[in-house]
Amino acid sequence: FPVTIETRYIRKFSPDLFDEELKWHWDEEERIIKSTFETNWMFQLDNNLPVKIEGEIRIPKGEWHRLIKGDGILELEITKIKDI
Repeated sequence: FPVTIETRYIRKFSPDLFDEELKWHWDEEERIIKSTFETNWMFQLDNNLPVKIEGEIRIPKGEWHRLIKGDGILELEITKIKDI
């Protein structure tokens, strides 16, 4: 039977980041992101329109995605989900 490991951490993003630092990318494990406070930063999955970061957003393993800069600092609680 597979075992699931979850790793949770906080990551902060500054509004001073260069756009190149928020480029399209994909991850080798599924992730769930949730902003720790209200924000106007946006999130976009490949072939989808950007959405405001509200509640939990599930990012499937290998799915291209990116953040779109808003005002102020973005603080995300990120949960990595990996089956071993």
